Amino acid sequence: MTIVLLFLTVCFLAFSNGANDNFKGVASLFGSGAASYRTALAWATITTLAGSLCALFLAQTLLIKFSGKGLAPVELTQSIPFITAVAAGAGMTVILATRLGFPISTTHALLGALTGSTLLATGTIKFAALGTSFVLPLLLSPVVAVLLAILIYTSFRQIRQRKSVSNLLCLCVENEPTLAASCFVDSSGTLVSGQNRSLIIDSQSACADRYAGVIFGFDLKKVVDALHFFSAGAVCFARGLNDTPKITALLLLAPGFNLQAKIALIAVVMAVGGLLNARRVAETMSHKITSISHGQGLSANLTTALLVIFASKLGLPVSTTHVSVGALFGIGLTTKNANNHMMASILLSWLLTLPCAALCASAVYAILNTYAGAI
Repeated sequence: MTIVLLFLTVCFLAFSNGANDNFKGVASLFGSGAASYRTALAWATITTLAGSLCALFLAQTLLIKFSGKGLAPVELTQSIPFITAVAAGAGMTVILATRLGFPISTTHALLGALTGSTLLATGTIKFAALGTSFVLPLLLSPVVAVLLAILIYTSFRQIRQRKSVSNLLCLCVENEPTLAASCFVDSSGTLVSGQNRSLIIDSQSACADRYAGVIFGFDLKKVVDALHFFSAGAVCFARGLNDTPKITALLLLAPGFNLQAKIALIAVVMAVGGLLNARRVAETMSHKITSISHGQGLSANLTTALLVIFASKLGLPVSTTHVSVGALFGIGLTTKNANNHMMASILLSWLLTLPCAALCASAVYAILNTYAGAI
């Protein structure tokens, strides 16, 4: 019975992870109008699942063993009730944040659940290790992401200006019963009339930036759109490749299934969670942090990918969630469209992740210990 409960709680964590994390890589696609919600969700699901399934072939090198990061005694991390409580506490925290529309880190939820269970089991915790694993990444990674996003986007904008690539602003008319004439305003503010042009009637947010120009024989708008889609898929692929073995490691104590079967199970459950429960986090990431264009979305994705890759190479514990949110906020600061109130709410949810997961996990661990004989 304990093995079944372990499987259920880890699958619940995988479902919660998919629901909260699945859309983060493609939020810029939906937010910039480069893709509809369904298209962005499908692209996120396909690329994340591809990354997850790649862990099948790289299981020995990618499997992240659950060591407790020095917080819990080794013998405790080999206890099925302890691991079950950690998975349950983290899953409850992540699914709660998902229902409220807040993007949080599953890794930090796991760390909080580990802290709560360890405190209940031993009465002590290594606060130095906790600070290294939680506080420093929480504080530093979003700040670095904001600064890097500002640098990348500013550099791209300067290149566009130096290459004299015009940024045509589409004239949008709201609540007009008829069409009169079509005209466009170029980057210098000059009214330009053109043949074979159509007037777009839509909400202001739907008038996305339209880049005109050719560099090295390539249409810049098509190149930016293609790179935007590719970068979004790459972020989702990397997240699936990283998170799947991390969650699967919680099933190492469960007998009866080989490692590949466990990885495949977690990959599928993560994908289902993303398909069924990603809408609220998608709205927050795509529209409530800042409004963005295609090029700005590409800059945010490049920031996330570069920072996560280099941090992984250097062994630095950063959160993809914190980095991606920080990158979007950095773009918003540059364009003066950042939603400071929403960002403050997200930061508060990050700070509450640790104590919430700790309380949930300790409650589950207490219940399991009380009824250990019955199950």
